[in-house]
Amino acid sequence: MKINIKATNLELSGSVNAYIDEKINGLEKFIQNVDLSAVECWVEVAKTTTHHRKGDIYRAEADIRLPGKVIRAEAEQWDLHQAIDQIKDELQRELKKYKEAQSAKYKRGARIFKTLSKLSPLAWFQGEKGERAEEE
Repeated sequence: MKINIKATNLELSGSVNAYIDEKINGLEKFIQNVDLSAVECWVEVAKTTTHHRKGDIYRAEADIRLPGKVIRAEAEQWDLHQAIDQIKDELQRELKKYKEAQSAKYKRGARIFKTLSKLSPLAWFQGEKGERAEEE
C-alpha cells in the first residue's frame, strides 16, 4: 500500500512520519483479495490554529482508496499521536465492514452457482408451467 503524507501548519518530524507509517501499514492485514499496489492511503496531519494552547489543536485525516470504494476517517485531538490512533481505529472498523461485505458477495455468488449447477440441463429450458419450452 502506498502512503502519502501531507502536513499543514506543522513541520513533520521523522518520528511522526514513522508513527504514521507504522499505524497505517498495520491496516494491510484487513485488506484481502485486493492488489496492494492499487491501494493508496492519503494522510493529512495539521495544526488547526497557532494562537491557542488548549483544546483540540491537532487534526488528522486519512483516505484509503480501494477499488470501487473510498474509506475516510477524521479526528481532532489535543495530541497528534492520539489523533492518529483515533483515525487508525476508525479505518480499521470500516475496513472490517468492507472485508465482510466482499466475503458476503463471494459467498452469495458461490451459493447461486452451486444451486444452478445442481439443476438438470433440461430444467433450464422449461416454461412457467413446468412444460418444456419446445412443446409450447
